[in-house]
Amino acid sequence: MPDCGATYPLEEIRTACDRCGNLLDVAYDWDRLRVPASLSFFEQKWAIRSDPHCFSGVWRFHELLPFAPVEKCVTVGEGQTLLHDSPAVARYVGIRPGRLFLQYEGMNPSGSFKDNGMAAAFTHARMVGARRAACASTGNTSASLALYCSVTQLMKAVIFIGSGKISHGKLSQALDYGALTLQIEGDFDDAMARVKEVCKRLGIYLVNSVNPFRLEGQKTIMFRVLEALRWTVPNWIVCPGGNLGNSSAFGKAFYELHQLGLIPRMPRLAVINAAGANTLFELYERRGLRWNEGRGEMGIADRYYQEMDAARRRADTLASAIEINRPVNLTKCLRALDWMHGVVREVSDQEILNAKAQVGSGGLGCEPASAASVAGAKKLVAEGVIRPDEQVVCILTGHQLKDPTATVAYHTDDRAHFEKVLGSRNVREAPYANRAVHVPNDLAAIVEAIK
Repeated sequence: MPDCGATYPLEEIRTACDRCGNLLDVAYDWDRLRVPASLSFFEQKWAIRSDPHCFSGVWRFHELLPFAPVEKCVTVGEGQTLLHDSPAVARYVGIRPGRLFLQYEGMNPSGSFKDNGMAAAFTHARMVGARRAACASTGNTSASLALYCSVTQLMKAVIFIGSGKISHGKLSQALDYGALTLQIEGDFDDAMARVKEVCKRLGIYLVNSVNPFRLEGQKTIMFRVLEALRWTVPNWIVCPGGNLGNSSAFGKAFYELHQLGLIPRMPRLAVINAAGANTLFELYERRGLRWNEGRGEMGIADRYYQEMDAARRRADTLASAIEINRPVNLTKCLRALDWMHGVVREVSDQEILNAKAQVGSGGLGCEPASAASVAGAKKLVAEGVIRPDEQVVCILTGHQLKDPTATVAYHTDDRAHFEKVLGSRNVREAPYANRAVHVPNDLAAIVEAIK
């Protein structure tokens, strides 16, 4: 990734280039590695379920992220996820039934996609002998880090969260798994700045998505999508955009597969911001920021950040997992958008909750941030950018129980509770609410309500 072409040894702990300051990539000399002739090679691993690395939905694809010997790779059984054909959500979005799929990452051990990247980051941390690992988090990264530390007993977890910026569902995981949790005044961007400083001073291993090994693990989400589609490439990948690690990883995954001749083309990419945390949308769609082969005018981003600081504007959305103003993987995401002929959209919290209710009614509950992908796909179909007959994969990043407060408030008939939880975020209606039916403690009345 560095414009200057600098390289660093695998054994070093670093996230950015000393010369140009850009975040680092994990680069492979594919000519010297054993690369499968086709993606169907990985099917042979399905039968070896007693091998934890073949069971893992990350390390099953070890040949495509071979930075460590497979026997050294850390796994807690991550990646047992589902690509779900959802006709009900397809109708809501405006896609032909059988053409819209939901990649449900909420089935991971900690309940979110973060476990894919954490397996890879933990593997590198183990390689370099780390004893402590840290992150800043809106919730899912902290839960994943705490889980890997607890299950493997390889290192201690240190977690930075902002004041009031984490759901109790996610915070409960970090606390229950025994992590040292530091809540600082400020938001995620403040916590991110502090954790980088602390890790540098104390020599703690940083596992946020500035860590290039995190993105290597997150590439495997796309490998499993292709696996479920019998190695055919969909037309679109639609994902929420927060810190932009997923979109960056997805771009790298498809670029490498295409360069290796393992896929004939790359899909298009749509990254969906929440309107209350829409930095990428503002920079990409309104101000014209592009990667431009690594020569993009990043001063556009710098000026925008200065404007935000001057206005004291903070990210504000009920989709807490993507409530981020300064995405650390901005440049890598711009690269992915370039490679995949991508687009960026923003959706309101109202649109997110409506889409979330539709996902839930189809049987796969997701956290609010996940539903941004479905809301964004619906918007792109309405605009004519996505055609109704195209094959679309929406990424559901986290489990419903990660953030149940918004779900319950949306479906409640208690208007005061609705306004308290959702009204401050400009959510005014719940057209898809499934409200509880209040009945007296009387058999006849209960039977009548059920009829």
